[in-house]
Amino acid sequence: MKPAPKPTPETQPFWDGTAAGELRIQRCQTCARHYFYPRPSCPHCGGDQVEWVRASGRATLYSYVINHRPAPGFEDDGPYAIAVVELEEGVRMMTNIVGVPNTPEDLPLDMALQVVFEQRGDVHVPLFEPVGSPR
Repeated sequence: MKPAPKPTPETQPFWDGTAAGELRIQRCQTCARHYFYPRPSCPHCGGDQVEWVRASGRATLYSYVINHRPAPGFEDDGPYAIAVVELEEGVRMMTNIVGVPNTPEDLPLDMALQVVFEQRGDVHVPLFEPVGSPR
């Protein structure tokens, strides 16, 4: 079984969003910039007036590594891509790429991606697949 993240009070709105099929990130109401990972104050201006907003779910592939030695729980998935994607809103997040062979030829940087969700235990984990992938 794959490990599942454990929501905390600061991250619960994020996990509530994924359970609803939405990717939610925070936006500072002072400087209007988005950010991720969840935290109580803006990393850009230090403001504490923040809100949760629905992200578009669209991203581009920023960087990745292909893991050939699966972690416990991921034995059936290897090799798999551990990636950093840049959301349309400008923030980056770590994730996995699915729906495409995990080879350098099939993972060009700046590839257009869309969010999908995988249930693990009580949470839905956001993963990304190429835009237009059949599901």
